Amino acid sequence: MMPRQGQSVESCILGQWFKEVGEEVSEGDVLFSYETDKASFEEEAKEGGILLATFFEEGDEIPVLTNVAVIGKEGESVEEFKPGAAPEKEEVPKEETIEDSPKVYEFEVEEHESGSRIRISPLARNMAEKLGIDIKSLKGSGPHGRIIARDVEAASAATPAAKPTQIAPAAKKAAAVVLESGDDFEIKAIPNIRKLIATAMHQSLQNSAQLTHHLSADARQVMKLRKKFKKQLEAGEIKQNITINDLVCYAVIRALEKFPQANTHYLGDKMKWFKKVHLGLAVDTDRGLMVPALKNADDLSISGLSSRLKELSTAARNGNVNPDLLNPAEATFTVSNLGNYGVEMFTPVINLPQTAILGVCTIVPRPKELEDGVYGFVPMMGLSLTYDHQALDGGEATLFLAEIKNQIENLSL
Repeated sequence: MMPRQGQSVESCILGQWFKEVGEEVSEGDVLFSYETDKASFEEEAKEGGILLATFFEEGDEIPVLTNVAVIGKEGESVEEFKPGAAPEKEEVPKEETIEDSPKVYEFEVEEHESGSRIRISPLARNMAEKLGIDIKSLKGSGPHGRIIARDVEAASAATPAAKPTQIAPAAKKAAAVVLESGDDFEIKAIPNIRKLIATAMHQSLQNSAQLTHHLSADARQVMKLRKKFKKQLEAGEIKQNITINDLVCYAVIRALEKFPQANTHYLGDKMKWFKKVHLGLAVDTDRGLMVPALKNADDLSISGLSSRLKELSTAARNGNVNPDLLNPAEATFTVSNLGNYGVEMFTPVINLPQTAILGVCTIVPRPKELEDGVYGFVPMMGLSLTYDHQALDGGEATLFLAEIKNQIENLSL
């Protein structure tokens, strides 16, 4: 059965089969790999036996909790286990209707003036809205006739505007599949994660009034603290390698506590104010940009914060981060650090529905007055705050950014 990795995941892509039909399987053997939109996993056999059948091919999109393969004794029938062969009794008990079923959280129901009820997943509904597709014209291929993402994609590909770039089914199986080539170019299918990132960024810029303020902070204090922690690590006094980014995140959390209006979600006609700081950390991975959320980051000490940030970034890069933590709504504020790349200034894009995002830039020596009439070069860290002007006024955003600068320059641990 295709596992469910997080409540927000409705389907997974089958990656690779590690066993062939007819091959003996032992409990704990890796059967196949699969991936969600932003993470990859391996599924192990829950018991031993013979791999009697596989129902899907590599690259297929499979609804979660769907039978993928059968392990049993040689000669046993597999017909009853084929997807669609029989409804799962625990999903829709006889005494309950589908509407009353405790499994109803797996899909949403759209009510229309005509009185009809359309079963559609949240992802499919959002995709249809973005692509301008009428969901009433769609026929669902998911469980119980539910409209899922592939139904919207098929409808989009069938429109005249989409036909020139329609991707052949075989091309969807790998990001590197060449769709068209010439003497000096190749056109390749876009990986699913790139489509999601592109859609999210475009939606963010279209649905918010984004403005970026740039400011520099004196980095001498954080560099001093970093040097102190590094010596303690080498001496065995501490176990956690506390980085400058950890220190900046710690300072940002303290600033958010003083400016709770930046620790919010803008929801159009209302705002959601959070009592806790759930910090989003932008992580560059081989699969693309991921932004996992660190829940209750304001409860952590600097060593605890450093440890948890490292765990999250490692999980994201390894492709086994909890998919639920990648939902932008799980974080209240995001930090994106491009300092290691030498970037001196940039305009990060907000992860809606968050109100703002901080871009951390590289440290550059700049002239500064040290005392009356005395100037010298001081290491300065660039800070770029992008905020939604619908949620925050310029003055509020400026004071918040100034508080981040103040926290960085006067950080005491």
